[in-house]
Amino acid sequence: MASNKREQLLNTALQLFYREGYHSTGIDRILAESGVAKMTLYKHFKSKDELILAALQLQHEQIAERMRQAQASLAPREAILRAYDGLHLWLSEKGFCGCLFLHAAAEFHDRGNPIHRQAAEHKRFVLSYFHAALLALGVAQPEQLAAQLQFLFEGAMSMAHLYGPAEQALQAKAAAAQLLATAGV
Repeated sequence: MASNKREQLLNTALQLFYREGYHSTGIDRILAESGVAKMTLYKHFKSKDELILAALQLQHEQIAERMRQAQASLAPREAILRAYDGLHLWLSEKGFCGCLFLHAAAEFHDRGNPIHRQAAEHKRFVLSYFHAALLALGVAQPEQLAAQLQFLFEGAMSMAHLYGPAEQALQAKAAAAQLLATAGV
């Protein structure tokens, strides 16, 4: 039961943080929408910042698991390009509000803040996903190409957030395919 209440809090917090922001979402709103008592909240999380960190960690784990599964089941080149397909699906979802991690980094802009650091760590994970696939492909300068692939990925996400989702991820995928072809894979 306790872990169920914790999950309720985390899932509600994730949805609210995503839609409305971290600073704009108060504890009372999270409690009201989750149906969890304040005492239960503070049993699991000592502060709102701790709840934010846990919510970001949960989101990271969910994304990382999908990416690891793709990496394990697909050829490296396909794993890279499929990341853009997954991005396209996400950008096309009703209620797309941008990147939870970029929002966290923007609202907690001090790079020393644990929330900012956790957001940056997630982005490093995405970079490492591309890097690992490129290492498996044996490309020259995998660090540089991984960064370029991430720029395309993040740029598509940002443009979809600014202008509304259209074909940004598919355009980024086409550019990624060109970069891979230029690298000889």
